[in-house]
Parts: sequence; structure tokens; C-alpha cells
Amino acid sequence: MIREKEKMSFSVDESESTRADSIVFITLCVTIVFSALAYGAVHNWALVVFQLLAAFIIFCWATDAFVSRTFRFSKSLLQIPLLGLIIVGLIQIIPFGFLPETANIKGAVNTISLDPFSTKIVLVRLFGLFVFFAAVLAFVNTPHRLRLVTYLILFFGLGLVFLAIAQSAISPTHIYGIFRPQSDFPFGPFTNRHIFASYMEMTIAIPLGLLFSGAVEREKRIFYVIVTGLMGVALLMSGSRGGFVSLIAEIFFLIVLSAFTSERAGNLLIRLGAGAALLAGIIIVVIFIGGESSLTKFEEASNIKDPTGNRINSWTIILDVIRERPVIGAGLGAFGTAYTPHDPQNGTMRLEQTHNDYLQVLTDAGLIGGALGLFFLFTLFYTALKRQRQTHDIFRRGVSVGAIAGCVGVLVHSFFDFTLHVTANAVLFLTLAALATINGRVEDVYEVD
Repeated sequence: MIREKEKMSFSVDESESTRADSIVFITLCVTIVFSALAYGAVHNWALVVFQLLAAFIIFCWATDAFVSRTFRFSKSLLQIPLLGLIIVGLIQIIPFGFLPETANIKGAVNTISLDPFSTKIVLVRLFGLFVFFAAVLAFVNTPHRLRLVTYLILFFGLGLVFLAIAQSAISPTHIYGIFRPQSDFPFGPFTNRHIFASYMEMTIAIPLGLLFSGAVEREKRIFYVIVTGLMGVALLMSGSRGGFVSLIAEIFFLIVLSAFTSERAGNLLIRLGAGAALLAGIIIVVIFIGGESSLTKFEEASNIKDPTGNRINSWTIILDVIRERPVIGAGLGAFGTAYTPHDPQNGTMRLEQTHNDYLQVLTDAGLIGGALGLFFLFTLFYTALKRQRQTHDIFRRGVSVGAIAGCVGVLVHSFFDFTLHVTANAVLFLTLAALATINGRVEDVYEVD
């Protein structure tokens, strides 16, 4: 490739690799692993490290552009909704004069956000996620890197399975045997078992996608089946009802999708039978390992007395919050403050999350946020399906099928929990969205036999 050294070029194509380019890719992989192992990156210290990793990515990205004289970037429209949310958040914290004196408090700034401090925190986190997502789209730019990221998710997910099962048997109330979270149900490295389940929904989709797309060599299929089974067992052992429902939806979606995109294996009925056998096998193994008690967590969860025990009632109140500020919302991260005046228990059991990511978007960013979310989902599915139809690389197709199925699983789970408000889950979800939609740079050039 010949370039003019005197001026910078902007390109979405693969250019000469630099050391900074490789460091960016390694940092992306480190971010995926760190965010999960650091209790999901929900604590302040972990969020600080996450932002430092994002800043390091920016530095190396700029260094790569300076050395190669080419600024790598992606034209993916999926980046627009994240940028849009950041702009919405910035508008929400613009000061519009001062609030009247209340309870001897003077000088309070009037903003759209009911909690401007929380909105600023969310903005910083969103910016870090945007940097990460944009870098994945730009730097996962070869077939080799696609395979590395795919295998990282697969084997890291397998490692989390062993950690979670061992921890539930040895020290079920402590993470790593040293940290006891406020939640009564931690699982794996996460402080909440539902978050573990949603994370496992995304990791299990990778081996499933490769299997159902016929991208796994015959001699390796038994290994992938075992990995998939272990991930499913760990997911069910977490006792997350939302996770179980989402797993069923994910497998059904993956079976139907792969049946219409794969050029190799059998028809829809065979795939449905294989999916049903997989679920039945997972349930049998869970019962065999833990007896009846291994599945009673589903019942125990419904008996826990907490403010979200009856989510239908809480969602009814949340709709009142949305109607109060329908256009631009109450402020990113400001749901707890917005909910309090509508709380029938007068704040005795304050809700900090809606336990529904879709309602959370509407409460935080209003109809504008909802429109951005719909644009993201439409672009994600349209582009992913387009990539699967266009490619002749069977491994690429399998990764794309699995990645979009993983996104479906966590999107279904988002109806029951705040899964994507956890940094680790958001990082992995954005990674899968990138893997499902990246263009032909990551494809090996050969025809399927």
C-alpha cells in the first residue's frame, strides 16, 4: 500500500499494523476479562479502572494514527445511538438558572436532570463504553482477530462456569471467598445471580452459533457440546428465572436463524429436536448435581420480600414517572430521585433501578432515548442478517449467528432485570453487537464446499 506521508488519511479498511494497533486490540481483550472479574465493574474503583482503560485505548489509537498516518474508524451506524445518549445527557445537565430556596437550601442549579451528579457519572461511563465499542469495530479488523475474540469469549465463559460452580459449593455467600456483597444471591464473580445468568446467555451463544451453523469440525463438536452444556448448567444453577426464559428464547431464535442461514446441516425440525434435547440434558444434569434444591431457587426468588418482588406493580408506578417527563426524561441515572415522589411506601424501600432496561431508557431519556434504542435494535438486526447472507466464510457466519443470538438472549432478559446497566454485561453485549455486524474485513476468502 502506498500512502502520502505528508497528510493523514481516514480509512475503514485494513492498513499496515503498528505496535500501538496491537496494544489497542490487547487492551480490548483485557477490558472484557477485567470488567467481569471485577464484580461486573459496578463499584467505583472498578469504574475508575475501566475509564483508565478507555483513556489508554484513546492514547494508543492516536499513536497508531500518528505512526501509520491512517486513522482507523468504522462507519457502523450502531455508534450513533450511543453518541445520541451522550448528547442527551449533556443537555440534561445544562444549568437553566437556579431553583427557588427550599428548606434553607440556596443556589441549587436548575437542570433537566433531577440528579445531575448521577447523570454526570453515567455520562462518563457511557463515554467509556462508546470508546470501547468504536475501538472493537475499528480494530477487530482481520480474520485472525475475529477468531481470537471469539475464542476469548468462549474459554473465558468456560472459566467463569468452573468458578461459579466451585464457589456455589464452597462459599456461596462470598465472591472469591473474600468479598460478601449486600445481595443474598451472588454467583460467580457477580454480586447478583441474575447478572451472571445474563452474562452466561451471551457466552453460551458463541459455541451454539458455531455448532448450529456447521462451523465446527466434526472431531471438535463433542468439545463444543460439552462447553455449551456446562454453560447452561451454570446458568440454571444461578436460579435466575429471567435467565432460564431468556435461554429458551435464545436457543429458539438461534435454531430458526441458523436453519435459514446455514448451507450445511439439516432442517428446522432436526434443529428443534437438538435444541430441546440440549435444554432437557442441561436440566437433568442440574438436578443430578444438586438434587431438587438446585431448581428451588426459582421458587425462593419469588418469595423474597423486596421492592421489586411484584414487578408489575412497580412498573405501573414507573409509567407515572415516564408520563411526568415524556420527551427527554428525568435524567440519566436519576431514576431513584424521580421515583421517590411516586413511591407508595414513601421512600422506605427506594428503587434505584426499574428492573427493566426498556423502561429505564424511557425514564432516563424519554421518547428521545426510546427512539435511539429502537434505531440501535433495528440497525443491529438488519446489519447482522445482511452480513450473514453476504458472507461465504462459514466461521464468520457462525460467529455472527451466535453473536446476534446472544444479543437476543440478553435483550429478552432486559424485560426482567437491569442487565445492560452493569458495565461487564454492557461491554460483552457491545462486543457481540460488533462481532455480528463487522464487515468483510474479518472474513477468510474461500467458498463453502
